[in-house]
Parts: sequence; structure tokens; C-alpha cells
Amino acid sequence: MKLYIKYMVSLRCKMMVKEELTKLGLHFVVVDLGMVEIMENINQEQHDQLKINLLQSGLELLDDKRAILIDKIKNVIIQMIHYAEDLPTTNYSEYISEQLQYDYTYLSNIFSEVKGITIQQFIINHKIEKVKELLLYDELNLTEISYKLHYSSVAHLSNQFKKITGLSPSFYKRLKQKRKGNLENI
Repeated sequence: MKLYIKYMVSLRCKMMVKEELTKLGLHFVVVDLGMVEIMENINQEQHDQLKINLLQSGLELLDDKRAILIDKIKNVIIQMIHYAEDLPTTNYSEYISEQLQYDYTYLSNIFSEVKGITIQQFIINHKIEKVKELLLYDELNLTEISYKLHYSSVAHLSNQFKKITGLSPSFYKRLKQKRKGNLENI
């Protein structure tokens, strides 16, 4: 039986979900971002208790089919941008459609209707978060980050970064370094 869990976006979340399932005597086959497959069928009492336990940890057991689909879309994007070694070489729309086995127009319409933003904007927001992370690691320069995240140019990356954050990437990096320096002097 598959269960879908909202806000499950990290390894820590996966560990917590495993712990909650074990407490309820449920045996899991797979615990992945946003999805759990358990060996047995879950009864209503276990379902309600799992729902309560997950809510206390900031996670939400999903029942609505549209909410489940939205969460699947978000998890594909998060996995693609934050955890995959390389971004797909195909268009993101083709990649998402292929991963979820749905027409992209259908996915896009539902996502926009429920979330109030487009899938493309959601992807851009996550790419900018990834840029912030990579800037802080200081292992890659802006040109390398631009290449890694499939931007057409450094200028395109910089413009998108400034549009989302209000700061240029270089100013953002200096701001973080200055803050880090101030914390080290305490």
C-alpha cells in the first residue's frame, strides 16, 4: 500500500517517517521523498494515528488525489534540482511528464490552479535556492554554477537571481561572508 506525505523533502524527514511507521507496527518497503510503501494495508485507527504523529512533526498525510499529484510534482522537481548529480538534458516539462506518466499540460493546469504559481516558477525558485547553496559552499564560481544548473549564460542566472532575491549573486555572497565573519568574531 502506498501513502503520500506532504512536506517530506529531506533525509531527516525520511528517518522520522520510518520511526513513526515502526512505532505503529507497520513494515515499510520503500520510504522515499513524499511517498511510503508499506507491506500491509493500514486500518483506520493506524491511519488516524499516523496522521496525528506526522502533523506533530510538520508533515501531512495526504488523502486528496489532487494534493497527492501536486506533491508528486513538487518532489520530482526537488529531487531533480537538489539531489540529482546532473539536471536532465531534456526540457523540464518532458522530464516531469515522463517521471509522472501524465500529460504536462494537465499537470501544469492542476499545479497552477492549486498552488497559485506555475511549475516553471516553482522550478526557478528552487534553482535560485540551489544557487544560494552553491554560492555559500564557495566550491564553484558563478560560471560553473550557471553551467551546472543549465542557464544559458551567467547574465541570465544573475538576472533571475536578482529578480527573485532582490540582490545580485556577488552581493549575496559578500553579505553571507560578512555575516559569517561577524559570527566567528563573537
